Amino acid sequence: MPQFVVLGDVLVDVTARIRNPLNHASDTEARISLHAGGSASNTAAWLAYLGHDAWLIGCIGGDSFGTFLSDDLSARGVRSSLVIKESAATGACVVIVDSAGERTMLPDAGANALLGPADVSLAGFGPDSHLHVSGYALLRESTHPAAMHALMHARAEGMTTSLDAASAAPILASPRAFDAAEPLLDLLLANADEARALTGLVDPHAAAIALAGRVPWVIVKTGRAGAIAVHSGEMLSTSAPEIEVLDTTGAGDAFAAGLLPAWKAGFAPLDALQQGIEAATIAVTRVGAGPPAP
Repeated sequence: MPQFVVLGDVLVDVTARIRNPLNHASDTEARISLHAGGSASNTAAWLAYLGHDAWLIGCIGGDSFGTFLSDDLSARGVRSSLVIKESAATGACVVIVDSAGERTMLPDAGANALLGPADVSLAGFGPDSHLHVSGYALLRESTHPAAMHALMHARAEGMTTSLDAASAAPILASPRAFDAAEPLLDLLLANADEARALTGLVDPHAAAIALAGRVPWVIVKTGRAGAIAVHSGEMLSTSAPEIEVLDTTGAGDAFAAGLLPAWKAGFAPLDALQQGIEAATIAVTRVGAGPPAP
């Protein structure tokens, strides 16, 4: 069974679910909960939940949040190479979830911003493994060298590779951040907003075609509409089920964890897309970014 190595952010999520719009400079009633989070950590946790061998590379602080995250990953069966950065606090994110389940995030990278090439453990690397990089690691100038180091070593080992585009706003702020990585990628995952930020094209189908000129496989997630796959000039799409959405936090990370093993195993593209959608469907019906408890 192939091993999935995931590199990127590890965060504690403080989730605030609100029913009404925020009252600026005043109070807005909310339901608050604490969760393990971070795009890379979420994907690794979902991979383990779905029965796959997951290895996580990232940084935490030497504090209680770091211990909480390390213990949570271990309990979920994720093997990790988490480097403790005593000089920094563990990364954290305030997640505001509105009545429609849509999330707005206020992240503080903390120790994640200190991930360097020397922190990238190669223990999980090998020709049968797959490297999945969270786009935040490339979008952040301080961690870009570490992500590139991992991608280059994965290529040298003969591994397959993928990148999650992460978030539209940081892409717009650093539009060339993925350029050096693209030749090292087999698969790029983005949602419609991220695809638009990367290409300037509003239509997700057109954006997917444009991105397919840069990376062999492109997957564009279109929320309730489903997902699009483009490879070798062929485009396929599939729909998502109509369900009540509670919290979209981590839906893209769950999608990646569902899709990647099927794609790696050579499933038909539509079947791989469906595996991703099934995992994301579980994610959006739960509060928090991670899978159900083991």
